Amino acid sequence: MRAYLAQLPNRPGVYRMIGANDALLYVGKARDLKKRVSSYFNKGQPSPRIAHMIERIERIETTVTRSEAEALLLENNLIKTAAPRYNILFRDDKSYPYLKITGHEFPRLVYYRGPVDRDNRYFGPFPNAKAVREAIQVLQKVFRLRTCEDSVFANRTRPCLLHQIGRCSAPCVGKIDREAYARDVDAAVRFLQGEHGAVLAELEERMRAEAAALRFEAAAVLRDRMAALSKVLSRQSMETAPDADADIVAVAMRGGRICVNLAMVRGGRHLGDKAMFPVHAAEAGDAESAADVLEAFVAQHYDGMPVPPVLVVDGVAPDPALLEWLQQQAGRVVQWIRQPQGVRREWLDLARQNAEVSLARVLSEEGSQQARTRSLAQLLGLDDGDLDALRVECFDVSHTMGEATQASCVVFQHHAMQRSQYRRFNIRGIEGGDDYAAMRQVLERRYAEAPLPDLVLIDGGAGQVEVARQVFADLGLDISTIVGVAKGEGRKVGLETLVFADGRAPIAPGAHSAALMLIAQIRDEAHRFAITGMRARRAKARNSSRLEEIDGVGPRRRQRLLARFGGLRGIMAASVDDLASVQGVSRTLAEEIYRRLH
Repeated sequence: MRAYLAQLPNRPGVYRMIGANDALLYVGKARDLKKRVSSYFNKGQPSPRIAHMIERIERIETTVTRSEAEALLLENNLIKTAAPRYNILFRDDKSYPYLKITGHEFPRLVYYRGPVDRDNRYFGPFPNAKAVREAIQVLQKVFRLRTCEDSVFANRTRPCLLHQIGRCSAPCVGKIDREAYARDVDAAVRFLQGEHGAVLAELEERMRAEAAALRFEAAAVLRDRMAALSKVLSRQSMETAPDADADIVAVAMRGGRICVNLAMVRGGRHLGDKAMFPVHAAEAGDAESAADVLEAFVAQHYDGMPVPPVLVVDGVAPDPALLEWLQQQAGRVVQWIRQPQGVRREWLDLARQNAEVSLARVLSEEGSQQARTRSLAQLLGLDDGDLDALRVECFDVSHTMGEATQASCVVFQHHAMQRSQYRRFNIRGIEGGDDYAAMRQVLERRYAEAPLPDLVLIDGGAGQVEVARQVFADLGLDISTIVGVAKGEGRKVGLETLVFADGRAPIAPGAHSAALMLIAQIRDEAHRFAITGMRARRAKARNSSRLEEIDGVGPRRRQRLLARFGGLRGIMAASVDDLASVQGVSRTLAEEIYRRLH
């Protein structure tokens, strides 16, 4: 190893610690590869995390880069793609939401997730969906912009309910002309960009002009809009901010867990915050410094995300390479403020408090869930040596009077529901309403290839358990893993009975059993997952089949009809003349469609 270290260059780059079976243990960047990699093997007392990693290193690989900023980018890409065990990894399965104002002649407000384009205007990102919906509600109350689909907008013949309650100006039926609507859109855009005072002043000026012209009803509408806007701004305790756009980042570390709280300010308004808990934090523990955690978060979060002009951070000095990379991403100067004053200080204090509260909540929930897992293992006689690895799979069947039968499989492991591993099974080839046949099919399909978990929960009593026993016997699987959850009197939680396939007597743990509470939680999640899938499948079948049954309505005509009228309900509400106006639909066919749908 010393000979290898001596050959390393004194240049910036990325180093990779490789363990047994070519497992990637850690990725790091360095301004000087030789000094940085050698520091791991110098005399001294490394942290427990580093010592644990060094014991497992079998070889080291390096990549030289032109600059430290380039090394940071490469390091970030490797961490995201390979998820090394000893790196802190921030995962967010969903992209951040935006508020979109479309490029339509009469633009609409849209809640949006996904890539942005140049055809529409986007505001955000927002920390969560609730913040976007609250912003849309504000814009509806104050500026009365539409939210309906373009297909619905194009086919309205009278104002909708939103117009009647003062949430839309009804441009679909000509209640407002294009110029006036465009003025409202422009005011909404300026409001989102932080020009609150200018927008209020403009509304007041328009109100006075309408009153002077003796158009008192129009003046009253503008007065009400001003009142709604003033009310919104008064609720925003931190809206008088010097920065139009800023992100605030605070870190809390305790009990082997790490929480990073990100608060967002857009257009001078505090939109809320989001708490994130990095993967592999247990290996890092409290030994990881706040600077390392914050650097990892900033590098991973802003890779592909808009960088605001101001970052307010929790007392950590900026890494020069990280700051250079951020400014390259933003295309402008980015302020890194670690000793904020005034309103910025209030932002940071609030972010710190929210980080501590979120961390305390997670630690409490983890402790409670681990206790439930241990109680479950003890109740059922499972091995409780490694509770974190205990895997439970639960099955449920759902249908409506035999229609759209669907089965679900949900997974519990690592003391939590593993949503990415859930599966749905469309059940075919059975008599409608035959739950036993549906359960037989889903178990055969699941365990024909998938490994058997520690525990298989079946939502049902002795009949369902007997079906599961037969399937497992045919597949040569251990029937002692099967446990049925039979509902109690009145289907009340806490009165369930556990039924076994291996001849053990049924158990009624009682309403105060922690194990039964965990079983009920998993069973209810399986039921929720099954019924939502069944409803979606049923709705899809019903909406498409009624058009498919009509002779002369093929896939292309059906697509045109749905696009024009926005769905089956819109088609049913259309007249024969409206139907005949669709390309490819003759008068005769329009009359047949109308007759079949009514």
